[in-house]
This record gives sequence, structure tokens and C-alpha cells, in this order.
Amino acid sequence: MTTTAPAAPPAIGIFERYLSVWVALCIVVGIGLGFALPGLFAVIARAEVAKVNLVVAVLIWLMIVPMLLKIDFGALGSVRRHWKGVGVTLFINWAVKPFSMALLGAIFIGWLFAPLLPAGEGPSYIAGLILLAAAPCTAMVFVWSNLCDGDPAYTLSQVALNDLIMVFAFAPLVGLLLGVAAITVPWGTLLISVALYIVAPVIAAQILRRAVLASGGQPALDRLLSRLGPASMIALLATLVLLFGFQGEAIIAQPLVIALLAVPILIQVYFNAGLAYWLSRKFGVAWCVAAPSALIGASNFFELAVAAAIALFGLKSGAALATVVGVLVEVPVMLSVVGIVKRSRGWYEKGSIV
Repeated sequence: MTTTAPAAPPAIGIFERYLSVWVALCIVVGIGLGFALPGLFAVIARAEVAKVNLVVAVLIWLMIVPMLLKIDFGALGSVRRHWKGVGVTLFINWAVKPFSMALLGAIFIGWLFAPLLPAGEGPSYIAGLILLAAAPCTAMVFVWSNLCDGDPAYTLSQVALNDLIMVFAFAPLVGLLLGVAAITVPWGTLLISVALYIVAPVIAAQILRRAVLASGGQPALDRLLSRLGPASMIALLATLVLLFGFQGEAIIAQPLVIALLAVPILIQVYFNAGLAYWLSRKFGVAWCVAAPSALIGASNFFELAVAAAIALFGLKSGAALATVVGVLVEVPVMLSVVGIVKRSRGWYEKGSIV
């Protein structure tokens, strides 16, 4: 398999930069359609096979496969070149972030905000937050890394390694944390979700990637990604419209819910980014690796989280809504992290051995 890194994007596109705006519009459109066309949403909800909603499954694949096409698992050979940065990020992604989110969810959603939330929905919201934190970001990390002048070889190898780990670790980790949070784990559905939304897309994307590279090289792959990129974002927004169409009544009844769910998400993003950045400095990791390490450590694979929440708990669940809040806050928060690591470069390099 080729080890050529994907061409770095020149900058974050206007669509990605204003993703939170589009998500906000999806809230309005989804709620409006949910009230105007309840029969249509009922038909969509019934289109299930083995508890997998077929409409949502197609949309999720359109979201995920273009992102996985960017990943070259041949880049794993370069992991040893940046072993300290890789080690820091793996520690944050798999030993800190999911557990810190479970703790924050229990504190804020299960305790402090419990009187302000719909009765009985707390565990479902916490489950959504856990799903959000259990999978490291795959696609947008390339944009964040480029914006902060991160080492592209490190970013590619780290994302490839995280994706490989996710194939094996996502289900056990989610099962463990849901169990700790006293949430019944539907193991059969969870394993089906992992197979459907992680294993199968990874295999399909790698087969397609190899075929495209063999026939036309990196330029052909870049052209394919440029064509699939808009489809991926449109699928994301269409999924969000569906989610908010089903969640409309709950949101109108409790508009404060979205703001409350955002609190633990914001705290865990800044906490994990800061911890990854500080650890990298302590271990003498070069800034061009530490910057994307902080970003990879903090961001989430929200497309997978949305898919898993829908499969495990349903389109109308609090878990699905919690993952959507993650989409809403992702871009502005991560852009702020990019700004912080860039402005602090002088401080970082004074204290690290590079």
C-alpha cells in the first residue's frame, strides 16, 4: 500500500468553518419538518432491519467512507519516528478522554443539571456523551493539523493507528463505560454497529483506495475525495435533519437541554487538549507534533458517535441528541484550540527539548 500522504488542504473550507451554522439551520429545518410531516418521519423510523435504520445507515456510510479513504494504513510504519507524540495521543484518546467524559457526564448530567433535564433522560444523555468521546476524530484532524502547521506524516500515522485500534477497542470500551454508568448495554446491537459502521467501511474504503491509487495514483484519489467531500457533508446534515425532526418536541419543550449538554463537552475538549499539549512539552516532543497531538487528543469522530447512538438507542433517544450537540460545538471549539496552540508556540518551545 502506498505511503503517500494525502495532499494537505490549503485551509479550512467555508463549509467546514461554518459547520455549526449549518447544524443550527438543521435544527430549525428538522424541527419544522418534524411538525409539518410527522407521517414521513414515521415511515423513515419504521425502515429498519435488525434494529438498523436503513435510511440512516446509507447516510452514515456516505459520511464515513470518504473520510476513511484519506487514511493510509501503510503510514503506520512511520509511527516509530514520532513515538513520543504518538504515545501521548494514544494515552489521551484511549486512557483519558472516554473516562473523563463519563465522569463529567455523571457530574453534570447525572447530578448538577439533573433537575433541569427531562425526567429519566439523564442516563441516555450520558450514554451519548460516552459514545462521542470513545472514538478519536478521523477526517477533520487533517484540517486542524494543517491550520496549525502540524507535521503531516505524524498526523497521518496517528490517525491510521487510531482507526486500527478503534476496530478492536470501540465496542469493549463503550460496553465497559456504559456498564459503569449503570446503562444496559445491548451487546448484540453494539457489535452489529461496530461491524456496520467501523469494520465494513474501513475495509470498503481501503479496497477502493487501493484500486484508485493503482489506476490513477494520488491525483486520481484527490479528485475522488474532492467529489465525495460535499456528499459526505450533505449526508451529515441530512442525518441531523432527521434527528432533529424526531427530537423536535423534546427540544421545544426543553430548549435548555442543548446548552446543558454542551457544558461537559466543552470542558473535556479543553481539558484533553491541554493535557496532551502539556505532556508533549514535558516529554520534549517537537511543537509541530505536539500541536496536532493536542487536536487529535481533543476532537471526536462525531459521525461514528451519531451512528452508534442511533443504532443502540434509537433516532428519538437522548443519546442521539447528545452526540448531535457534539457536532454543533466541534468546529468553533477546535478552531479556538488551533488558535491557542499557535499563540503559545513560543512558550512551548522554551520548555521543550526538540
